[in-house]
Amino acid sequence: MKILVVADEECKYFWDFYQSGRLDGYDLILSCGDLKAEYLTFLVTMSHAPVLYVHGNHDGDYERRPPEGCVCVEDRILNMGGLKILGLGGSPLYSGGPHQYTERQMRRRINRLRFKLHMTGGVDIVLTHAPVRGYGDGDDLAHMGFEAFLPLLDKYKPRYLIHGHVHMSYGADLPRIYQYGETTILNGCERYVLDLPEYEASGFLMPSRW
Repeated sequence: MKILVVADEECKYFWDFYQSGRLDGYDLILSCGDLKAEYLTFLVTMSHAPVLYVHGNHDGDYERRPPEGCVCVEDRILNMGGLKILGLGGSPLYSGGPHQYTERQMRRRINRLRFKLHMTGGVDIVLTHAPVRGYGDGDDLAHMGFEAFLPLLDKYKPRYLIHGHVHMSYGADLPRIYQYGETTILNGCERYVLDLPEYEASGFLMPSRW
């Protein structure tokens, strides 16, 4: 399964300067938020791959005009060809805008998913907008990561936590990848390609009921 991860900045290669065929070969697209709805609609149309997304802190317009043909995975677990994906979008609370959460609120969201996590035996990918506290986040309030993600990683040990929110341009030496125990933490800013050949891409257009 070849996965295109996108977040925060519309990729000019796929958007402004798109040429036919550039989205061929991707089996799944994951959006970590803060992207134009039109961009996600374009990706799902031109690639013919399912697009799953979580909200970023600047995605308030999605409530009125969500990305067409895409699937919101917020507070859900979807099984895509055996790849189990949990969505937890939003950023830390810093201005009172939409899709912002306190640590307590994020913990509550995770706690409400405990039964589903138990029934599915955990997940392979946690798709977020905000990073994990201390792993690729910022020191300012708006870009701090969530400490609430740490117990989730400790208990269920997903293969990946994929986030956005922190733009790679914020620092020339900012790493894209961190390792926390058995979980690889990946910053999906603009675009990143994840190849998981052990997962079957065919026949997963309809997500599971979770």
